[in-house]
This record gives sequence, C-alpha cells and structure tokens, in this order.
Amino acid sequence: LYYFLLSEYEAEQPQFPDVPEGRHGSVSLEAGMLQPLHMEQFYPAPAADTVVQQLLPIPEAAPFPEPPDPKTCSPRDYLEYYIFPVLLPGMAELLHRAKQEKCFERKRTKFIACDFLTEWLYNNNPKRKDESFTEFFSIPFVSDWLKDHPRPPIPVSLLLSEEAASIVIQSFWRGYRVRCNSEIQKLRQWQKQLREEKNIIKRVEEFWAKQEAKGKL
Repeated sequence: LYYFLLSEYEAEQPQFPDVPEGRHGSVSLEAGMLQPLHMEQFYPAPAADTVVQQLLPIPEAAPFPEPPDPKTCSPRDYLEYYIFPVLLPGMAELLHRAKQEKCFERKRTKFIACDFLTEWLYNNNPKRKDESFTEFFSIPFVSDWLKDHPRPPIPVSLLLSEEAASIVIQSFWRGYRVRCNSEIQKLRQWQKQLREEKNIIKRVEEFWAKQEAKGKL
C-alpha cells in the first residue's frame, strides 16, 4: 500500500520542462529499495545546504581515541560506543526477518519481534564471542521468566505454512461442494431418517444393559 500511494503521488506531480527526461528525481521500487529524490537538480546547492543545516543540525562526533570508561563516561558516549554498535545491526536484522515473515503484508503473523531481538542481542553480545548459539527459549533469564509467566499457545492458523493452509482450505471447499450435491443431500436425509426410526443408539444401550444383567445373574 505504501509503494502504491508513493507511485500515485509521483504520477500526480507536475513535470519540469526545463529538466531533461531521465534527470527527474524518481523513486525506484526495485527490490523494495527506495531511491531518494535528487532535489539538487531543482534548487541551488548552497541554498539547499543552508536549509538542511538549519533544520537538521548534525554535530560532528569526534572518534574516541580509546574506549571510554563505562562507569564514568557520559550517557551519550555510553550509547554511542557500547549500545548503538550492537543494537543498530540487530534492528537491521530484525527488519530483514520481519520482511521474510511478511509482517508488512499481514495483520497477524507468528513472528514476535521482541523475541527475535532478544535472541539476536544475547548471541551477539561481545562477552559471548566464543560461545555457541542459544535458542530464545533456552536463554536462562527467558526460561526463568516463562516459568512464572507462561504464554498462551500460538494459534494453529499462524503456524501453518502457505502450502499447508491452502490444502486445508481446498479440502474444506471440495467437501462443501460435494455436500451441496442434490444426490448427496438425499442420501444424508435418508441416513438421518434411518437413525431416527431405528434408534440404533438406544438399541445398543438396551443390548448392553441386558448383557450386564445376565452377567450379574
């Protein structure tokens, strides 16, 4: 929907006669990557740079000559040196996995972003560099938490693959179409009347009651 609206918006924009064809800022939808508009083609570079600097001042961060002390450094230095180098790659991997799980296409999926990010950060912790991969439910603090706070089971509809779900839906539809057949309807009606007339269940109960009575005698 986002790509569709973006394409519609671009189509409604006026054309620039002074700019040769092929130099307009465009949006490429190939491989899901959005290419930014080349605004420098329509505005002088100095003016555009001045506006950007006024709206979005970006301070230049000096590189750390040596790792700052995590216990005495400022919160900003702690985030930039100890948190962001690990967290940002994890967020990138999270977006890639969410796209694979089609989270941007469906309202409900089995993918739980917090679980994935917790597992990724735990296994990519620099302190666990030489240790083996640990699955989410095997992480010690996760297993301890789930003992006291068990989760409800995930619905089966979310666990089925597209192929398995299509087989279930097709099977149900074929059975429904067969049951709608007039001859099948007559057969089912006849079976219903037979059960009511013969009352097979009652006869079976009476039979076993007699057998139990004989056994007691």
